[in-house]
Amino acid sequence: MKTVIELQNVSFSYDLRPILENLNLEIKVRDFTAIIGPNGGGKTTLLRLILGSLQPDRGNISVFGVSPKKARFQIGYVPQHAFFDQGFPITALEVVLMGTIQANSLFFRYSPRDHLAAMQAMDALNIADLADVRYGQLSGGEKQRVLIARALVGKPKLLILDEPTASVDSRVEHDVYELLKELNGEIPILIVSHDLGFVSSYVNKVVCLNKQLEVHDVDDISKGVITNLYKSPMEMINHQCLL
Repeated sequence: MKTVIELQNVSFSYDLRPILENLNLEIKVRDFTAIIGPNGGGKTTLLRLILGSLQPDRGNISVFGVSPKKARFQIGYVPQHAFFDQGFPITALEVVLMGTIQANSLFFRYSPRDHLAAMQAMDALNIADLADVRYGQLSGGEKQRVLIARALVGKPKLLILDEPTASVDSRVEHDVYELLKELNGEIPILIVSHDLGFVSSYVNKVVCLNKQLEVHDVDDISKGVITNLYKSPMEMINHQCLL
């Protein structure tokens, strides 16, 4: 099976303080992978390295066989927080259209093709009827779908999400993961999450990260190892991890 992401002996530090140490990771084309671990364990830093916004101190990272910077336009990204002034008059469609803007664009105008792609992305997520609704008036679940549509409008070959359900209730969380499961039929997905119970029902691979990492099939998960990962008592299904 084709490799999408590969890390070889990757380390990274902030101001000489080690954040990630000697990471080795391989993600395949049909993987739905969850990154779990305590706050400060390096999860968002790892995503930023894969996205090419940070460079490792040591080691190599490849995405689709090239450097993360060269592959960035093949990646759809949903950040942990997307800040929009709730009173700002931007519609759901206009948020999705932002996903068509190239990083080096100084002056741009959305083309008919951009509008078509944005509406197609919204239709795929069952939110086409929200196109003209002001973003600030949407519910939490609707906002998440809009942000995922923004990430998908460029037809990426990889989708990365940083805690996409951190601010929604359990019903919306379930809907978001069901949507991601459906999308995983077409593209690999990498997701950071604290919702261990939820992700275990959807992903096939778990990356346990706390400065160092271990990778496991989801069927190998156990309460004892998750407790060791978080360094405190946790309620969790079976998983073996020695971090």
